Parts: sequence; C-alpha cells; structure tokens
Amino acid sequence: MNISAIYREISLYSCVPNKLMKGGLEKLKLKFRVFLICLQLLAIMITTAIPVGYAAHTQPVDPYRPQFHFTPIQNWINDPNGLVYFKGEYHLFYQYNPYGDKWGNMSWGHAVSKDLVHWKHLPVALQPDRLGMIFSGTAVVDERNTSGLFKDKPGGLVVIYTSAGETQQQSIAYSTDQGRTWTKYEGNPVLPNPGIKDFRDPKVFWHDKTNKWIMALVAGDRVMFYGSPNLKSWTYLSEFGAKEGDHSGVWEVPDLFELPVDGDPARTKWVLKVDINPGEQGLGSRGQYFIGHFDGTHFVNDHPPDKVLWVDYGKDFYASLSWSNLPGRLVWIAWMNNWQYAEKTPTSPWRGAMSIPRDVALRTVPPEGITLIQTPIHELMQLRTDAKKWSKPMTISPGFNPLKGLQDDTFELIAEFELGTATEFGFKVRKGEHEETIVGYDTKSSELVVNRVNSGNTQFSPLFPWEFRAPMRHVRNRVKLHLFVDRSSVEVFGNDGERIITSLIFPSPESRGIEIYVKNGNVKLVKMEMYHLGNK
Repeated sequence: MNISAIYREISLYSCVPNKLMKGGLEKLKLKFRVFLICLQLLAIMITTAIPVGYAAHTQPVDPYRPQFHFTPIQNWINDPNGLVYFKGEYHLFYQYNPYGDKWGNMSWGHAVSKDLVHWKHLPVALQPDRLGMIFSGTAVVDERNTSGLFKDKPGGLVVIYTSAGETQQQSIAYSTDQGRTWTKYEGNPVLPNPGIKDFRDPKVFWHDKTNKWIMALVAGDRVMFYGSPNLKSWTYLSEFGAKEGDHSGVWEVPDLFELPVDGDPARTKWVLKVDINPGEQGLGSRGQYFIGHFDGTHFVNDHPPDKVLWVDYGKDFYASLSWSNLPGRLVWIAWMNNWQYAEKTPTSPWRGAMSIPRDVALRTVPPEGITLIQTPIHELMQLRTDAKKWSKPMTISPGFNPLKGLQDDTFELIAEFELGTATEFGFKVRKGEHEETIVGYDTKSSELVVNRVNSGNTQFSPLFPWEFRAPMRHVRNRVKLHLFVDRSSVEVFGNDGERIITSLIFPSPESRGIEIYVKNGNVKLVKMEMYHLGNK
C-alpha cells in the first residue's frame, strides 16, 4: 500500500459515524484496522526521512532517478511552491498529484532540509477543497502576526496559493507547528477573481518602505500587483507587461526581488521574473526576466519593451521560485521539465524533478549590461568525492583526450579554456557506443552549446531531441564551463553563471564515458577539476 492509499483509507475509516457500527466488536475491529494503517504510514515516513537520491540505490531498476536533485518518492510533480526558510529549515512545497504520474488532483507536496541538499519527505500539506485544486503560490513568515491568525503566538508561517475551481482565486493557510500541519483560513478566498480567466500563482513578500505585504500574480498576459496590511484584505495597485517582453504563451509563476548590483548594497535593482507557456513552438515553456525599479506600487522596466532576457537557454528550467526569509542571499529552484513532454518522460514510479538550487545575483556583463547570474549553491560541495585536478595547461587537439578511461554518471566538472584555432570544443558526457550529450563552445558564433539529439532515449517526444545555443562572449580570450551531470540531467553554467543551459537526458546506464572534443584546430585547457557527486 502506498502513502496516498494509506491516507485515503484513514480518511475513509475516520469518517464512519459511530451509529453505523452495530456493536463493540465492530468498533474494536475498526480501531485495530486504523491502528495497523497508522503503523504502515509511520514506517513509510521513517524510511523516507533520508537523502533525495536514496531510490537509485534501493531500486536499481530505476536508471533515471537523480542522485542530487529532488524527486518525489512516486507520482507527478511540477512547480516548486511555498519556498521559505524558517527556524533552521528550508521548506520545499511543490505541485503534486498524490494519485498518479500525470498532472491532476493538484495538491501541495512537502519536504524540508537543513542544507538544501538532503531532503526529508513529509505528508501532503494542502489538498483540494470546496474552492478547487491547490495551484501554485508562496509562503511567508508573518513574524509580527499582522494576519492575526496566531492568537497567543508571536507569528508563524502563512502560505498564499491559488484555489483553482470554476475560477482561479487566491487563498491562504497557516501553520503553528513549523509547517507540519496547516489550517486553511475560514474566510477564503482572500482575493476573489475579478473576471480574468488566468489569475494565479501569487508571489508575496513584505515591503519595508511602504510597510505592507505585496502580491505579484499573473493575469493572462501581464503581472498584477496588490497590497495588504494583513494578508487577508488586498487592494489593487498596478499592472505590468501587457506590451513588454515575450508573449508567445500565457504568463505564469512570477517572482519579484531586489538585489545588489556587482555586490554593492548601495546600488540595487529589482528583478521581475515571469514564465511563459506554451512559449515558442520549438523551445516551449521557459522563463524571462525584467530588470528595473519597484516602488511598492509600480514596476518600471529599464529596457525597451521588446527586449527579452532569458533565464535559461535550455528547455528544462521552468517556474523558478526563490526562498523567502533567507538572510544574506537569494536562492531559487525550478521544475526541471517542459510542458511539451512532461507527461511522457520515461521515468517510474516518479515523474518530475527539481533543478539544483542556485544562488542568484546581478552582475555587469559587457556589452549587455546588468545581467542575472546563477551559480550552484556552495552546499553541493559536501557531495564531492574522488577529486581529480589538472592544473598544468595543455594543448588539446583532435584525438587527444586527457579524460580517457574515466567513467561516471553523477559528477561535477569545472574547466577553463583559452581559445586557439579550434572552431568548437568542449565535452561529451554520458557517452556510450551510440549515445552522447555534447556540451561545448562554438568559437565562430560565440555560443554555449548543448546537444542532446543522441543523448539516449529521445523517442517519447519529437520535441525532445534538440540542440540548445546561448550567446556567450569569451572573456579575455577565455571561456569557463561548469557542468553538473546526474542520472537524467545536465546543467551547464557558462562563464561563472552568465549563461545557463538546463537539459534533461535519458541515457542507458552503461553510457558513462567522458571525453574532451575539439573541432578543426586546437584549444588550450588552462585548468580542470572533476568530482564524483555522491549522496553523503
């Protein structure tokens, strides 16, 4: 019996009225049955309080289960939700179907972590109710109890989410026990639908300068902003985007935050991130961002309206969301999938994974100017084992592979190259007799390249085999590539996070080869280091 079935059975038995039981024996049998079910539930909860990658060790028949990316124990997941740091714990909620491996029955799954790397699975936090399914949203720490929901306590966690029934409306729930149980506010919805079809995905934060809560949510082809003193009553403020950015699909999952530029706290900019679905016919669902100014009422874009800035140049980084209440840094995570083929990916009994968490910053990158930078969180370093380092520069020509003989399917690789005469160079990872994923740099077009056309199982969707390209200039004739390769994904950070390509892959377990490749000339490998990423 799986965890979902156990919850359903407990609910079924707990709802049987006493008057329908015809005697003490029947009551005793029923109580004993509920006791056995609870023991099963306890056993599952104990066995799931272990690192994310556990299943690949206990289920060798599952070749695609990631070792250092978050996945559900079973069933479908999509958007991350309610990310919040509270009393030493990182909370990760996510869109979850407790009853199947395709989209439906949208609830909020829940996991917690002390380090953003090892996750403990918890029971489903929010399930559908009279207002509909539980769509995406966020969480905040109401430390001053502005909501009045915590009575004799100083404050606690509040989640703000979309109730998706006949219409999409915004609701809240609160927890007095560090997120272990949740009570839905009896006055839901707190923000009824004003007559807009797509009206969802609230991102909420406290704005000090105006002394109020701000909500950014998407409304079809734009972002709408609301303000509130107490998380329960909301006033319309403004809207942004009807004629700005990319509109090749409906807008979804906004995020809004302020960051220092080049690490200078006296010089800050606001970033508004918005995702697009279904997006361009080729790349499908993806994310864009705007850089500008937010005064607590309006967001003003610094760029021309038709300027599009992409969060990621692959197909598999969607619905990114940042952790709230996290002092000193901004970290986000995304659903590592694409709506073009999300329900067809060849995984079981789970479907859907999260990206690695990433630190987010703003850096001035000539000639583009201020650019969103994403880098792997330092906490991932604890997974490093079996270090290999090449510190002496060497010239790489076609046929010379200093990685010859090395094999791995979960590793981190960092390399710096100095351009030579080669027209393209880089790495081939998860390489087998007929499979490989190419990660390289095209010197003629100045582009970061990831090619998964021959990466393994690509037959489940004609839109999966693809070559991705991201514009990326060399810096003083040098290029940096930073790769994270897991059982079913490749995440590439170019030039210290200036350009990112995130890509799912589904190679055979035997395809574990790694090599350096060069085309039409030579390139200098300045330095390189490689680590196996275990699951400590």
